Amino acid sequence: MLNEERVILMTKLASYEANDGRRNVAIGSYFRSDYIGWQVLKSIISATIAFIVVFAMYIFYDFEIFMMDIYKMDLLEFGTNVLKTYIWVVGIYAVLSYFIYSCRYARAHKSLRLYYMNLRKLSGMYSSNNHTV
Repeated sequence: MLNEERVILMTKLASYEANDGRRNVAIGSYFRSDYIGWQVLKSIISATIAFIVVFAMYIFYDFEIFMMDIYKMDLLEFGTNVLKTYIWVVGIYAVLSYFIYSCRYARAHKSLRLYYMNLRKLSGMYSSNNHTV
């Protein structure tokens, strides 16, 4: 005879493993600081690439005008402004990434605690009722 509670719990666990479980287990395999640091580093690299692409598009949009004005402008001031904008953009992106990945880690950790608690509950069901399936 089948134990309905055990079947329901096993179905719930299998559904979790097939959907969110894979991602959460991957997140849970890291220490919090390692996971968040790695994700923020990837975000900073992505933001740098995006900034370079947008800056290049800005320069090449009116390249002829830029080349005519390059002799009139203070290049040190222009470079300083570009660097300040880069630091500002990447800094904001890194802070946002930190908060987003902190929340993701906390959510995954909480979900994994519930999953492991349900696994222990299922194991307890098997150890108390060895004769039923």
